[in-house]
Amino acid sequence: MFIEPSPISRKHAEQKGQIEVICGSMFSGKTEELIRRLTRARLAKQQVEIFKPSVDTRYHDTLVVSHNETSIRSTPVSFAGDILLLSGTCDVVGIDEAQFFDEEIVRVVQLLANQGKRVILAGLDMDFEGKPFDPMPKLMAIAEYVTKVHAICMQCGDLAAFSYRLSAAKEKVMLGEKDSYEARCRKCFYEEQP
Repeated sequence: MFIEPSPISRKHAEQKGQIEVICGSMFSGKTEELIRRLTRARLAKQQVEIFKPSVDTRYHDTLVVSHNETSIRSTPVSFAGDILLLSGTCDVVGIDEAQFFDEEIVRVVQLLANQGKRVILAGLDMDFEGKPFDPMPKLMAIAEYVTKVHAICMQCGDLAAFSYRLSAAKEKVMLGEKDSYEARCRKCFYEEQP
């Protein structure tokens, strides 16, 4: 069920909130781009808060870490609504691995932007089956800016937009790194699909 966000108040209309989505396959540089944008916001003396799903402990419990090992401090949260409670008076909200949140993240992000905050999210746009990874399609639809980044296909070297799971596991959410997934182009991805 989709819940309409509250309207923009006169006070918040003076602030320019916006939503930016960085999406793509695994190993495409989504988190690296998120960290780059958040670091630039800090250099501009903006107050920044960063969040990630508490289930993502692959590299570190509280740091958002890219595959290239750049990192930035974050607050792990279990529910999207926690981001509203913890973002306070910051100017910029960063959210990594947005695909791991439920549909509530869409309402939360709209509320934050309507409060005048710049919201930057990074996440997988497709799951391991090549299907849209909810809630990312809705986040992309409401965003002012969408950046799709690409990896390099580990089979042929072309641009890759798909995350190929190397195991036979069927659960939608399975945390993993290079031992569990590889980036693939469309041709190489679908050649090995059943």
